[in-house]
This record gives sequence, C-alpha cells and structure tokens, in this order.
Amino acid sequence: QVQLVESGGGLVQAGGSLRLSCTASGSIFSIAVMGWYRQAPGKQRELVAEITSGGTRNYADSVKGRFTISRDNAKNTVYLQMNSLKPEDTAVYYCNFVGLLNSWGQGTQVTVSS
Repeated sequence: QVQLVESGGGLVQAGGSLRLSCTASGSIFSIAVMGWYRQAPGKQRELVAEITSGGTRNYADSVKGRFTISRDNAKNTVYLQMNSLKPEDTAVYYCNFVGLLNSWGQGTQVTVSS
C-alpha cells in the first residue's frame, strides 16, 4: 500500500481559490495515473480530475475550466488548483491512484461559503 497525505484544504468564500497537495510514498507514483476525488456529505465519492504520468489531464464536467491538476514526479506530489470555488464544491478531497486499488488517506476538508 502507498500512503497518501493530503493538505491545503480550508474555509473559503465563493469565488475564492485553494491549492491542494498530496504527497505519496513509494516509487510507483511516477508511472501511475493520479486522481483527485471528493466526497460531499450524503454523496458517493467522485473523481474530479486525473493526470497521467505524461501529463494528460481529464476533468469532471462540474469542475472543468475552474480546477487544474498537476504533478511533480520528483516530489511524488500531485496538486489541485481550485479557482472560482462554489458552495457545491464543499467536500472532503482525497487523492489516489486511478485504476489501482489502494487505501485512502485522511483527506482534506474544503468548505465554500456562499
């Protein structure tokens, strides 16, 4: 299992920005597709952004144009820049592999007030 540690969440007003970080242990990071997921209260966890080892990005329609995923393989870290935040973005955000089973980290809470 690869350990994942997310950080950077917080409370922000609608229209604001946050940058999330996730650092992974292990050497598999550099070749893996990494994703940011979120889980709002009472809802299922959903994938909002993913990035391949080569830098190809995909986004959920709900965040397209507002969120940007990036990675630094030398630091085993993946980032999520979130701009123009909306109250509906409120959730616990997690990073993890896409397509590989791995345990979940503790996540980081993002709360957007209206």
